Amino acid sequence: MLLAHPVLLADLVREYESLSALDAEDGGPEARRRLADVSYSLCVATGTRDVDAALVAARYRLPGARVHDDSLIGAPRPRTSGV
Repeated sequence: MLLAHPVLLADLVREYESLSALDAEDGGPEARRRLADVSYSLCVATGTRDVDAALVAARYRLPGARVHDDSLIGAPRPRTSGV
């Protein structure tokens, strides 16, 4: 599967959030069409079918979005028998 570039995803998420904040769904036909276009683009770019899942997937791919699990770094190594 092709993956969208994080910059594209960031732009799409930012535009979706802006349109949502402006209440584009209740706005004029042009605002509703743009919100639908951005929603569709997010779904295509993330390989999802739902805009909420697309937002989660897009945010996951953004730089700095992942929490790095380093819990194994300081964990003691298991002892093996016979050593």
